[in-house]
Amino acid sequence: MDMKSVLMVSLAVNFGEMQVVHWIFERYLAGDSLGKIAAGLDQQGILSPTGKPRWNRDAIDKLLSNEKYTGRVLLQKTISTGAVQIENDGLMERYLYTRTHEAIISDEMFMAVQQEKLSRSKDPQNQVAMRLIF
Repeated sequence: MDMKSVLMVSLAVNFGEMQVVHWIFERYLAGDSLGKIAAGLDQQGILSPTGKPRWNRDAIDKLLSNEKYTGRVLLQKTISTGAVQIENDGLMERYLYTRTHEAIISDEMFMAVQQEKLSRSKDPQNQVAMRLIF
């Protein structure tokens, strides 16, 4: 499949899910931890992206880093090495497509969350440089 055929796929916004995504981004910027956000989602009875009744910190962390909410799609974030998927850390070229679908999170909010994640990071490497896709 070539890159052009990948872009033919359209993403549709689900209003209920959009509200949940906004709530997660807002709570994170308000200072809530990933665990507190997960507990809040559990209390509200909101199912995880995989349909499970409980959210975990990793799912929320990935959601907060997903550029798709800004109307962009980054292709080849991971690559297959046969039986294993690995993070593409420069081994292959990545492709960023903009305006492929409706944005539900503003660039400003997305970037603010990325900065907040960086400031909360305990990993010293993350404190040195932030790799932005914008």
